[in-house]
Amino acid sequence: MKLLIASDIHGAAQWCARLMDAIDAEQPDRVVLLGDLLYHGPRNDLPADYAPKEVIAMLNGIADRVICVRGNCEAEVDQMVLDFPCMADYDALWDPQAPNPKAAGAGRELFLTHGHVWGPGIHNSIDRMPTLPDGAAIVYGHTHKKVNQKSEASPAVWCFNPGSVGIPKDGSHSFGIYQDGSFEHRILG
Repeated sequence: MKLLIASDIHGAAQWCARLMDAIDAEQPDRVVLLGDLLYHGPRNDLPADYAPKEVIAMLNGIADRVICVRGNCEAEVDQMVLDFPCMADYDALWDPQAPNPKAAGAGRELFLTHGHVWGPGIHNSIDRMPTLPDGAAIVYGHTHKKVNQKSEASPAVWCFNPGSVGIPKDGSHSFGIYQDGSFEHRILG
């Protein structure tokens, strides 16, 4: 299973176009979007390339491959214009082939969330971990900062944040790849 993981586009059309190029190049099985897709939010500056209608068209073009969770900036109107569900606080995927060093055998649960309802407490994510099995990963956005480390509070759980496509707060526009049980960051542009 190969997943491309992205978060916090915030209506930034030029960076979303670069993400679309990355999706074409990577050819993932699914695209995981961790929320805050269209609106920039009151705490962020307006992106220079802010064009949510363009972002809507690009994301709807890959709707059949998208798994999405709600960010703190999503509203009912976002669901009205997007062709894939985007209002769940979390979703979970099971990778049956992933090696699991923390549990007997193979298989890994990926808990997908934005980071404002559920999160590992790293950077500005909420410190509210769901109960997860050993070897699981919490995959979240919200902080606009990349993370790829084990949880300090729950060492048997991995934490992955792809950073932000549209408004990075750590210096680089980014996304993530999950493949063969491992996570890695990729820089856009």
